[in-house]
Amino acid sequence: MNTQNLYVDINVLQTVPSSNINRDDTGAPKTAIYGGATRSRVSSQSWKRAVRKAFGKQSDGANWLEGIRTTRGPLLLAKKMQELDNNLSDEEALNKAIDVFNKSKIKLDKKTNRTKALLMLSNGQVEKLAKYALENDELDGKVIKKALQSEYSLDMALFGRMVADDPSLNVDAACQVAHAISTHEIVPEFDYYTAVDDKKEDEESGSAMIGTIEYDSATLYRYANVNVNELIHSLGDSDVAAKGLGLFIKDFIMSMPTGKQNTFANKTIPQYVLITVRPDTPVNLVSAFEEPVKSRDGYAQPSVKKLEEEYQETQTFVEKPLATYVLTNKISEIGNQVAGIDDLVDNVVKTIETRVSDENSND
Repeated sequence: MNTQNLYVDINVLQTVPSSNINRDDTGAPKTAIYGGATRSRVSSQSWKRAVRKAFGKQSDGANWLEGIRTTRGPLLLAKKMQELDNNLSDEEALNKAIDVFNKSKIKLDKKTNRTKALLMLSNGQVEKLAKYALENDELDGKVIKKALQSEYSLDMALFGRMVADDPSLNVDAACQVAHAISTHEIVPEFDYYTAVDDKKEDEESGSAMIGTIEYDSATLYRYANVNVNELIHSLGDSDVAAKGLGLFIKDFIMSMPTGKQNTFANKTIPQYVLITVRPDTPVNLVSAFEEPVKSRDGYAQPSVKKLEEEYQETQTFVEKPLATYVLTNKISEIGNQVAGIDDLVDNVVKTIETRVSDENSND
C-alpha cells in the first residue's frame, strides 16, 4: 500500500458564452466577490452532479461508477429483492427492506417508508443487502453495517457520504471540487423575451406572455484535486482506483451542468487543462486571478498566461510536482504538452501507477 502523499490537481480554463448554468434562489446565475470584483460562479455541487451523471453514461455499462443518492432506499431495496425472488410480494419485500434499515439504525419516515435524509447507496451495497435479507430471517445489524461499509461506487469514494444517524457509515471524500469562478469581472445581463400565441387573431395585439432571464458570459477557472491514497483505500484496489481516476479526470474536464442549456446552447469545451501530480499537498491556483484579468481581445489567452505564471510562483512554497501535463489550443510555456484528452488521461494514470508500484515494491 502506498503510504506517501499523492495528489492529482486538475486546473481547467473554459470560456462559456451567454448562459445561466447554475442558478441561485432568485433564478439569477450564481456569483461571488473575489479580489473586490464580481465573478460568475458555478457551485461545486452542481459540477459534481454533472460528473456523476456522466459516470452513469459510460459505454461499458459498469454499475460501480455511479451510486444512488435517494430517500427511497427501502423501496429500492425491496425492488432489488423482488428482482432476485419473483415469488416475493410487494408487502413482503417492503417489510424486509424496512427491517434492514431499522437494524442499520438509519431512521425512516413511518408514513412514507423513506429515509429522513438523502442517503448515498451503491448498486453493490443494494444487491449485497438484498441477498442477505432474502437468505436470513433474523437480521444482524452488524452484518448490515458491514455491507454498507463496502462495495463503494466511484462517486461515493470520490465525493464521500455523510450519514447523520450513524457517523460510522460516513465515507471520507477522496476528491475536493472548488466552486468555478470567472477569471475576470462580469456584469450580469438580462434577456427580455415574449411569446406570441400562434392562433392570435389579426386584430389582437400583444404577446401571450413576457419574461426576463438573467445571464452572463465568462472564462471560468475550474479546479479539483484527488487524494490518490484515499481513493485506493475506499475502492480497495489500486488498479480499480487508477481506472476510476482516469474516468473522473475525463468526465470532470468534459462535463457541464445543464441549467438553461436548451435556452442558451452554451455547451463548450475547455481551452486549457493543466494537471499536476504532487507528492506534498494539493494547490489551487485561483490566486492567479485575485486581480481580475482585463482584456479587450478575449480572456482565455491572458488567463492561460496568468495561470502559468502562478504555477511557476507556487514552486517557491511547495515541492516540484512529480509530473505536469498540459492540454490546450492556446500558447503554453510549461509542462509536458499532450496531443488530446485520451493522451492526457493515459499519461496521468501511468504516472500514478508507476508511483504506486514503486512505493509498494519498497514496502
